[in-house]
Parts: sequence; structure tokens; C-alpha cells
Amino acid sequence: MVRNSFIQMSKLTNLMGRINYISSYARQENLYSVYETTERKFWRELAKCNQEEFIKSGAGGKCIEARELIIALPESFVDYNSSRLLEVFTNHFKQNYGVECISALHHNKRKTNYHNHLIFSERKLLDEPIEKVAARNMFYNETGKHVRTKKEILDDSGQMRDECRIIPKGEVYERKLFTIKNSRFKSDSFLDEMKKSYTELINIYVRDDKEKLKVFDRKSAYLPMKKIGKNNPKAAQMEADNLQRKRWNQTVDRALLSGVPEQQIIEVRKVQIGRKASLSIQQSGGYPELFINIIEMAIKVLELLIIQLINLTRKFDVKANETQGKLETVLSVKQSDRLKEVEEVPEEEIPAKPKKSARATEYPRLEEIYVKLQQQNRAILQKEQRLGNQEMELHECKGIFKGKKRKELQGEIEQTKKQLELMKQRLTDIVTSCGYQNVRAFLVEHEKSRTEYAWYRQAVSDWKQTYGEGRETQTKSIRARLKKHEEQIKQRKGNPSSVQRRDRGAR
Repeated sequence: MVRNSFIQMSKLTNLMGRINYISSYARQENLYSVYETTERKFWRELAKCNQEEFIKSGAGGKCIEARELIIALPESFVDYNSSRLLEVFTNHFKQNYGVECISALHHNKRKTNYHNHLIFSERKLLDEPIEKVAARNMFYNETGKHVRTKKEILDDSGQMRDECRIIPKGEVYERKLFTIKNSRFKSDSFLDEMKKSYTELINIYVRDDKEKLKVFDRKSAYLPMKKIGKNNPKAAQMEADNLQRKRWNQTVDRALLSGVPEQQIIEVRKVQIGRKASLSIQQSGGYPELFINIIEMAIKVLELLIIQLINLTRKFDVKANETQGKLETVLSVKQSDRLKEVEEVPEEEIPAKPKKSARATEYPRLEEIYVKLQQQNRAILQKEQRLGNQEMELHECKGIFKGKKRKELQGEIEQTKKQLELMKQRLTDIVTSCGYQNVRAFLVEHEKSRTEYAWYRQAVSDWKQTYGEGRETQTKSIRARLKKHEEQIKQRKGNPSSVQRRDRGAR
């Protein structure tokens, strides 16, 4: 199964504390290596600079001193030299963005999550510091804010208040070592850019194609799953959220198999989940239980689209005929071009019979999987119809003396729901067990394979019509007789006496 890459970015408000934590062999149970592109002094100066700039800005909240990427790596990367691996991944970032980095290679306690912590600066060190000299005495209050007169920093007794300060005329009152922050690191597109860049880098070094990673497409119809870290206080809420996301993704698989256009599914996600979630956050704040309800309603909307396409066999036949008609049009053009080429080929030169491409060879196997998916989807639809009938029967089962019947129906409904969950999971398992990320990825490959297989069969048909297997045999026979005749002529030229004896015998 193709896995999505995992790269997470966080803001650091205590830079030196975080650096000491990730790079300490005493505090980390499984720390393999630490790599730094500059001295530690740089990070202390950077933290100080960011704090000073934050105070000047007067902004609320906390000062962001640097940012950190956590990059999950395939477990097979443990076999690589840790120092060299860390150097490659760290310099990859520095070469692309020109900022200093410090990184550490870790394993979790159970050694199931091999990952890289990469801290990077949002500022660059200036080639030469920029210094500002005071033209007159400068006064600063307790908060570090510059005030105009000395009187503003004195108490009632005329003494300078604690933590206020004066910078005499002629002294340096401001010294800049760094550039301004690079706004690129704050943009929404930066993390997506990082995921693509590091996923490509990881895939270069994986030894087994099965370990290759893929970047999750946030614009697709599917919802991403949330990663739950250890000791997360919201683990229960996140598990419930992931369960609902999983149900949505399963419904997307079924919708695609049922013939619902992918763009229509994406539109349902955008309207029923994206917009409603944004509105809910504006009105009520971020409550996970509300998001779960939003997904539940979106699932019902998508299931309604599936029900409208319940006559699957007829729809698939119509779709197949339309696709076949388009394919035949393309093939007819290819066939006419092929016949033109054949007219120019000498009659005795017959080209080789067309061969199957790798994708066309895979078509029979993919078609078997496709049939299994359709059968499973039909079985789910039948089970859902049964559930609907049971719920309708329960709704109509009223009266004092029907309590036992209602209890039996409730038990049957619960049992049917459990069976449905298992059947939906089985639908997903059919494609994931064959190495595909989801049903969409399989359907794309199945369609490509089917098209190439159809082209191959048409090419073989064209070859037979143009040259024919019988004509090929006939041509081979003619060539064999010509070759034999040429050999006989050579023998006669090499042994003229035999020709004379044959002539005398004839006389």
C-alpha cells in the first residue's frame, strides 16, 4: 500500500530550550545523530534578536523565535549511516532556502517511528552588522520602549525607576545582526512545498518501491487522517474524528465505484464539509464533536447520490459503451494511419506481430479486482436497503404489546450496522492489499490498463487483416524455397562435372 508522507511544522517560542531538548543524549533515549550548519552562538543571538523585534512591534501573543519541521522517515533508513543521512537532509533545506539549520535524528521509545527534527531560522545573518549611534541621550522605560524625555522614566522622588535605562549620546543604541523574517515561511503553500520536496528526496533513497511515499492531495475528494502523538490529552477526540474521516473516505470509494463523477464528490466535500466547518469555527469555535456531525451530514449527502445510481449494471454498460465508442474512434484513426504505413512497406517485409505493453499485460489481473469491487459494492447496497427496511419496520412497530418485537428489530439493526462496517472496510482492503492507496488510485490505473489492452487487441486485429497469419506462413515458405534454389545454384557452380553427367544422362 502506498503511504502518505508526514511532515509537520511548528513554531518555536523557546528556541534554545528546544535545541537543548532534541540534541541532548541524556534527555533522548534514541538519539542517533545531531548536525548543525553553524555555531550555537548563532541561535542565542537569533533568539535575542527576535525577542527585541517582538517587543518593538507591540504585538500580542508569544514571540516566534524559529520554526521546526518533523519529517517521518521509512524504517529501512535505519540501515543508512545516521550522520551522513542527517547531513543530506539538513543541507537539502539550507541549499534551497539559504538559512541556518540544526537537526537531530530520533527514534521513538518503541522504535516504530524514525524521524528527523529540523529547526531552521527565518532570518539570515547580515554580512556586516548595521549599527545606529545615538545623536543625543536616549531614554527607555521598563518595557524597553523609547521615550522622549528623561522625566518619563523618573519616579516621584526624581530617581530613575528600576529597569529603565539611558543610552548616552555617541554610543550604539541599536545593532542589527539579522535580516527581516522571510515571509515565505509563513505562507500556506510553504508546508506543501516542503512535503513535495522531501517526499521526492526520500523516494530517491528507498530501496524497495513499496516503501515509496506520496504527498496527500488536499484538493482530492478524500479527507486526511490526523496523526495522534503519544500522551496526547485529546487522543480520544482525535480517534473519534479519524473514525468519521475514515467513513467519509469509504463512502468516497463507493461513490467512485458507483459512477459518481469525482468532481461532483469534491464539490460535496467543499460545500458540505469545508464551508460548513469554516462557518462553525467562526460561530462556535473549534469543537471536534461539531466537525464529526458535519462529516456525518456530508456522508448522507454522498450516499444519496449513490442511491440515485442504484441501477449499477445499466449505468456501467452505458459508460463502457460510451468509452468504447470513443476508443474505437481513436483506434480507427490509428488504423488508417497504420494502413498508410503498410502500403509503403515492401510485400516481402512483414513487420513483427504487435506485443503487449506492461500495462496491457496487467489488465486481466486488474479486471478481476474491479469485478470484486463491483460485487462488494452491490452487496453493500443490498445490505443498506435491508437496513432501511428494518428501520422502517421499527418505526412502524408501535403499541404496548410490541415491545418484544421492537427489541428484536433493534438487535437486528445493530447487527446489520456492524456487518455493514465490516463490508465497507473489506471494500477498501481489496485495493490496499493489492498495493493501491485507495479506490481512486486503482480506478485510474485500471482505466489506463484497459485502454492500452484495447489498443493492443486492435493493433493485433489490424496486423492480421493487413498481413494475416496465413500470408506470413506463405511468405516464409516462398522464402525457404528461394533460399533452397539459391543453394542449388551455388552447388552447380562449384561442381560443373555433375552438371555434365546430368546432361549426358539426359541425352
